[in-house]
Amino acid sequence: MEKDKFIQVIKENRNLIFKVCYSYCRDQENRKDLEQEILFQLWKSFEKFDGRVKISTWIYRIALNTAISFYRNDNKYVGNTVAFDESIISVSCHEQDLEQDENITLLYQFIDKLSVLDKALMLLYLDDNKYKEIADILGISESNVATKISRIKKTLKNQFDIN
Repeated sequence: MEKDKFIQVIKENRNLIFKVCYSYCRDQENRKDLEQEILFQLWKSFEKFDGRVKISTWIYRIALNTAISFYRNDNKYVGNTVAFDESIISVSCHEQDLEQDENITLLYQFIDKLSVLDKALMLLYLDDNKYKEIADILGISESNVATKISRIKKTLKNQFDIN
């Protein structure tokens, strides 16, 4: 029964897992490896989930921590990240003008250059998570989240101004 419940939770939150994998790995094989590692870590921790936080918060926490460790601990993945693909992050609108598309593309190129922690922050922020949820997921204070996001926004704005 536990297995069926786990499979259902994964199915309901698969897009979240895919976002993390695509954000941290360029190569398809590396993404598969990361996805398997995330699923393994989720399965190992599943019986410990106590419902004190939303299931999506819990999955984000494990997925991002796994991705960051995966990225940092294995030199073959360094420099092997992929630019954010906005189609993964959100469903596109019916018709967007060209300028907006170019700005979105630039935004994700700039985000790709961020540190792994800052990239995780922006992934969570762009997914409309509240600062408290981001703090819980990443294990940092809510004020630290606010400060970091503010600094990242300034950095991204400056990069837009340069281009």
